[in-house]
Amino acid sequence: MKHAVPIVVVVLALLVVWYIGAVFLNAPFLLDTYARNHVDWNWQKLVLDAWSGDRPSLPAPHQVLGEFWKTTVETAVNSKRSLLYHAWVTLSATLLGFVIGTLLGILLAVLIVHNEASDRSLMPWIIMSQAIPIVALAPVLVVVTYNVLTGDNMLSHAFHLSADSAHLISKALVSTYLSFFPVVVGMVKGFRSPELIQLDLLRTYNASRPQTFWKLRFPIALPYLFTSMKVAVAASLVGAIVGELPTGATAGIGARLLTGSYYGQTVQIWAALLMGALLAGILVFAVGLAERLVVARMGARP
Repeated sequence: MKHAVPIVVVVLALLVVWYIGAVFLNAPFLLDTYARNHVDWNWQKLVLDAWSGDRPSLPAPHQVLGEFWKTTVETAVNSKRSLLYHAWVTLSATLLGFVIGTLLGILLAVLIVHNEASDRSLMPWIIMSQAIPIVALAPVLVVVTYNVLTGDNMLSHAFHLSADSAHLISKALVSTYLSFFPVVVGMVKGFRSPELIQLDLLRTYNASRPQTFWKLRFPIALPYLFTSMKVAVAASLVGAIVGELPTGATAGIGARLLTGSYYGQTVQIWAALLMGALLAGILVFAVGLAERLVVARMGARP
């Protein structure tokens, strides 16, 4: 209970700032409307109208929560108006990209740690890859991958993927691009964290490289892995949402953001952003829960 008090105070402070900001940002349009329609107004009317507009510049918190409730609880899950439906579409690409990115990051870290040439050649390119803006790279990845998987070529004939599966994989690649980097950096640090005395002890026992890896390097690197995965899973969600934007997707949180921007539905945009934030929190919490279970299984102190 004591730990919840600071969180509640911060949330309440943010809500107060949000409500005040909604008044200031929506007031210019309302004042112009009052002037054009010769409406008598006072500060109370201005504040209430700023918090209840159909297409406000900044919707009030209760408007966002109302839209969120309507599109999650009051709407059927299989309806394309449901945020839960769109969240599942985005979550599918997020999880696929996160799994691929994590595995790729671990494999690259193993290669970098055990091979000096790979360390000198791969690591600079891995770091440079993150300098490319994802907004610029996502359309290329999504469009090219989708065309390769559905076009007239050997790969598409071999797998016979549907359009939906191709869309899923193309979005997952954007998630993979964002999620593999923190895993690579974290696991390289983790694999190199054993002390020299520990490595010398295993050499004394004539342990092979695989034995040293599984008995020493990998267990010591697990805390680094889970810390990296918390960053990676959030980045993967961002990648999935960004991957939905350049293709004019009809489903997913990115699609809801696009639709809201096309029709000026700012309340819908903020509700979709709230769903994205909740998804990120749930995913990070799930990784943290897995970390606690693994740590307990290994016999470490919680």
